[in-house]
This record gives sequence, structure tokens and C-alpha cells, in this order.
Amino acid sequence: MRALRTLTLLPLLLLSLLSSATALAEGLYQVEVIVFRQSAELLSAGQLAPDNWAQSALPVDGSNSRSTSLNAEAGKLSPSSGYQVLLHKAWSQSLGGSNSSVAISTGNEQFGHYPVEGRISLKEGRLIELDSDIWVNQFDASGSLSDSERIKQSSRLKSGELTFLDNGSLGLLIRVSPL
Repeated sequence: MRALRTLTLLPLLLLSLLSSATALAEGLYQVEVIVFRQSAELLSAGQLAPDNWAQSALPVDGSNSRSTSLNAEAGKLSPSSGYQVLLHKAWSQSLGGSNSSVAISTGNEQFGHYPVEGRISLKEGRLIELDSDIWVNQFDASGSLSDSERIKQSSRLKSGELTFLDNGSLGLLIRVSPL
């Protein structure tokens, strides 16, 4: 009878160990992103940013926001060098074997949109898998969205390494480092 009880508890024990291992496998990282314009010329995306631009991503807010460390790099992206920093943010994010997405934005919200808004999705593996979808929006005099630029890129990142992504007139620098 005791052996039978042990056999029935064995699957539950294994399941709890697996879920514990999965929870331990997720690591906490600092993610830092700089979105910048590379030229004065705006290249329209040919479509406006969608109203559901954030989808179900968690926002970067006071609970996960961190101080930036790529300030020297951001300083080199000056107008005198032909660049304009549009967004510079850092946050903490847990990464594991499934996609973890955050919504980033900057500026004043107008009818559900921001001057710069988008999603950063990361997944931990041998390399960190990145999917970024960032919109740079222009508004008309009434505050309605009139035009958008977009940088949508996927890449594999090495932990702690600064990576540059290019998309016409916009660029993105990202570094994902373990905490």
C-alpha cells in the first residue's frame, strides 16, 4: 500500500521539480535601448502605427525602470554628428524560454499614441532572441496621428554586448545584460 502511494505521488513530485527548474531558469536582465534618427529625412512606413501597438506587452514603468548606462554612447548621437536620440530607456526584465515583451514609449500621449512607441520581445536561449517593433509618430495640429516611421527588426544578441540595428532613417542600439 505504501509503495502504491509513493508511486502516485511520484508524478506530482516530478512536476513540481520541473516547474521549480523552469522558474529558476528564468534570469533577470537589464535591457537598455536607444532609438535614434540617422538623418534629417523622415522615411514614412506607408502606414500609421496601429492602435494596439503595445498588444499585451507589460509597460516599462516605475516598477521595472532602471537608470541608463549607455549615456556616453547616447551623447555621441548628437545633432552635430547628424543624429537625434528619440528614446533612451533601461529596465529590468525576466527572460526565459518563452517570449517576454515590454511596451516602451516616450513623450506625451495623444489619442492612445506617443511620439515614440513600440514593443521589445526577448527570449533567452543560447543567444538572446530579439523582436523589436518601434514606431516614430508625427501628429497634426489636432493631435491626431498623421504619419509614422517604423523600425521592425529581429536579431540574435550576445548577453552584455551592444548591438546596432538599422532600418533606413532610424537606428536602434540595444544591450541586454544579466543582473
